[in-house]
Amino acid sequence: MNSGRNLARVAPVGLDVRRLASVRIASWVLLLVAGVAGIAGAAVGAARSPVVVVVPISGTVDAGMEHLVQRAVATADDLHASALVLDVNSPGGLVDAAFGIRDAILGARVPTIAFISERAYSAAALIALSARHIAIAPGASIGAAEPIPATPKTISALRAEFASTAERNGRNPTLAAAMVDATVAVPPPVMKAPHEVLTLDTMQALRAHIADRSAPTLRDALAAFGLERARIVRVHYTWAERLARFATDPVVSGILLTIGMLGLLIELQTLHGIAGAVGIGALALFFGAHIYAGFSDALVLLLAALGVAGILVELHVLPGHGAPGILGAIALLLAVLLAFGVPFLFIAVETVATAVVCTAIGFALAARIFPENLWFRRLVLATAQGPDYVAAPDYRALIGSTGVAETYLRPTGIARIGDHRVDVLTAGEFIPRGTPLRVVRVEGARIFVEPIREN
Repeated sequence: MNSGRNLARVAPVGLDVRRLASVRIASWVLLLVAGVAGIAGAAVGAARSPVVVVVPISGTVDAGMEHLVQRAVATADDLHASALVLDVNSPGGLVDAAFGIRDAILGARVPTIAFISERAYSAAALIALSARHIAIAPGASIGAAEPIPATPKTISALRAEFASTAERNGRNPTLAAAMVDATVAVPPPVMKAPHEVLTLDTMQALRAHIADRSAPTLRDALAAFGLERARIVRVHYTWAERLARFATDPVVSGILLTIGMLGLLIELQTLHGIAGAVGIGALALFFGAHIYAGFSDALVLLLAALGVAGILVELHVLPGHGAPGILGAIALLLAVLLAFGVPFLFIAVETVATAVVCTAIGFALAARIFPENLWFRRLVLATAQGPDYVAAPDYRALIGSTGVAETYLRPTGIARIGDHRVDVLTAGEFIPRGTPLRVVRVEGARIFVEPIREN
């Protein structure tokens, strides 16, 4: 009986243990399901959070920037971004590149916003007007888009481009046209000086409805359009685009030109080959970067090749001839000036002038600092008069002597004076061969003669 009671008491205890284990397992399963659901919900929430793609419009507008914006538009479309944001701070640049950027922005399938942090001039103004919305920072400005050269044809084409772009995004086309053409009159309350293109500051842009918001920073601009919590995806330049934009900077271009000209100048003195290779390499980088960035074309490359070829012919094929070297130098100079692009001709002249001065200084310093260097020794005359040195013969004894011209004297040639066959020259007149001569004076190694005229 006691054993039966004990069994009856033990049975409920085993049942409780099994129930407790089941409860614990169920709890762990519920926690696991809740965790997975939370992670999945967070992932879905992150995927659904707003994303904006930001692309910098800074520095000179060129083909590299055009490539960047096209990639940014494709990225924004692929991500189904809430907006494509143009961070604008540029003085302008190439109109052709601006046209490509404008077309890419207008073709974007996502909303576009331009934030002007400091300035949007010339080609950058067209890029900013291409955006559906514009936010401008206090103290910033937009406009000043008169083309260079300001021919009636270029002004008409660019004015129409500005006006149609502004009208497409609901802005005043007359104000946009006035940014290009100084003859366009603008309606009040906007004020524009006669014979000047339009440039709007922050308050004027807001009053004229060119800009929609005023925001001191990019984050504030995003907040103004309800994107303060958006995740920012920035699009950056590729290595090749960075190299092209770096090499086309006026300072870097001047350094490359200096190295190129200094190399060719040293090659002119030494004919060693190494200096010429370095110079040609620097010039190749200069022209290649400008062509990739859109400043140059095939004509510039052809002129540069002809220029270098002419100089090399002068150095190694026809030394002392003059014509190949002069024509080559002219072609190379034109190629350098045109490589910067017509709108930047003043910058080109300034850069070339600086490079010429730096080249002259560098060559003079190199010859002075390294006169005993084996390589630089070929740059300067470092010979000494040896014991076997013989000066020019003394022909003063021939003064008054007579002879005959053995060649035509034009005015130099060869004559036989007594027993001597010597180089002679006249006072500038032409003397036929066989003419009797008289030596009238001797200056060092130069023997001056005149024809003997019969009385």
